[in-house]
Amino acid sequence: MSLFKLETQDSKARAGTLTTTHSTIPTPVFMPVGTRAAVKSMTSEDLESLGAQIILGNTYHLYLRPGAELIEKLGGLHQFMAWKKSILTDSGGFQVYSLSDLNKVTDDGVWFQSHIDGSKHFIGPRESMEIQRALGSDIVMCFDECPALPATTEILKKSLEKTHRWAKTCREFELKNHQHLFGIVQGGLDLKLRMESLQALEELNFPGLAIGGLSVGEKNEEMKELLQAFVSHMPTEKPRYLMGVGKPLDILEAVKAGVDMFDCVLPTRNARNGQMLTSRGPLNIKNERFKDDQNPPDPDCHCRVCQRYTRAYIRHLITVGEYTAGQLTTYHNLHFYLRMMEDIRKSILEKRFDEFYRNFYNKFTSNNF
Repeated sequence: MSLFKLETQDSKARAGTLTTTHSTIPTPVFMPVGTRAAVKSMTSEDLESLGAQIILGNTYHLYLRPGAELIEKLGGLHQFMAWKKSILTDSGGFQVYSLSDLNKVTDDGVWFQSHIDGSKHFIGPRESMEIQRALGSDIVMCFDECPALPATTEILKKSLEKTHRWAKTCREFELKNHQHLFGIVQGGLDLKLRMESLQALEELNFPGLAIGGLSVGEKNEEMKELLQAFVSHMPTEKPRYLMGVGKPLDILEAVKAGVDMFDCVLPTRNARNGQMLTSRGPLNIKNERFKDDQNPPDPDCHCRVCQRYTRAYIRHLITVGEYTAGQLTTYHNLHFYLRMMEDIRKSILEKRFDEFYRNFYNKFTSNNF
């Protein structure tokens, strides 16, 4: 079974199909983030009703609680969280670097202290593979090093050497039959280093490749320029995954450059803080102006939240601290993202992506509420 099939291109923008044991995923695709075996405030039934075909789980958090061994004993992550569709797990590397107050990077991996209780742990490429094998995810990510930007060429080169050495260790590890391992291209904003990284990973023949190390401190325009210059050099027949980048306009730009897969905590995290994403731009539902507004959050949206509830009501729920607020805003935001990806895909298939790009951009930046 082929993991990825490219169906058509409109300039650099691509529409394809990603097929795992658990689901068939139309691309471009946005993957809701289920950090601890749950997308925050959503049930698996909610995700099914939204039409999600793949979600992301976090290796670092699941390793610490409840533990990969327990999840494997209980039938794997799919059965544990009652999710029948596909799951991608990240390697845990980013959290090891960013969440641990004390960590020590060695040639073999990273020693770190748990952000929960301060206990000492070690994760390297082999350990990350062992954890992800036990979790049983469909797509497994290599353990890599992700330096914050801006970074010197010397730092980026040393990081690349480590990332490629670890990638080889990951590639040699035997996963479960249904699992697919993705390599991660690093190199910061240096196109030459990105090309070197791509060549090194291609020699290992991963079934899919990710672009890591972006949205970690660089300017938005710098990321856009790097993607336009680099993505088209990636193998045409393999899925291209841009890790952790998820603002709607950033996704639009990345699709324009040829990216297929996305994930980000933005739609769920911002939802809990009262930001609802609409066709006319981000709406801060906590704003005083909405206290007696009887309109739906997004008049152009057909999700169950916008079909039933008003801005005034949702604002009230957030103001008084009702948990229901987070459920409603999160559901709406994920609906916005998944429908956006459907619309993008349709425009590519119909060879009118540039028109869609212009219309979406102009309406989203209008802030006409």
